[in-house]
Amino acid sequence: MTKFVVSLAIVLAITWLLFSGMWGHWLLVSLGAASVLFTVWLSRRMGVVDREGHPVHRLAAALQYLPWLILQVVLANIHVTRRVLGPRCNIRPRIVRYRHEQRSDIGRTTLANSITLTPGTVTIHVRERELWFYALDEESARGVLSGEMDRRVRRVEGPTP
Repeated sequence: MTKFVVSLAIVLAITWLLFSGMWGHWLLVSLGAASVLFTVWLSRRMGVVDREGHPVHRLAAALQYLPWLILQVVLANIHVTRRVLGPRCNIRPRIVRYRHEQRSDIGRTTLANSITLTPGTVTIHVRERELWFYALDEESARGVLSGEMDRRVRRVEGPTP
């Protein structure tokens, strides 16, 4: 529990410092530190600082997943741009049901958000073992139906207790 509390405090402090840009004014830095400590205390009191709520143990796997996801977003942007701005607008929208292999809420959420982040697809419904998504065309749907994103998210998710 202690490592999750410490890592949450570090992540919050770094985030506050990066977003605020206030490094030199003692009062603002003190108030920022107080807000970080209060948030950590409140999160601990609520019981949300645990392996699932702050999965620092999966950081290396997540850092391997992010470059792949960014590449998929770029490739999907190119695909959607070609479809929309091309001489023949070959858009055939569809709703697709996909049976996924995620075992936890974090895995399902990560998969659904990854699909939605990728242009040409939007997750519209998530259940225990399936999700439904909108696809701009068949090629966009195939990107999800291939299962590659599902497998990569499972690697980030890791073994579930």
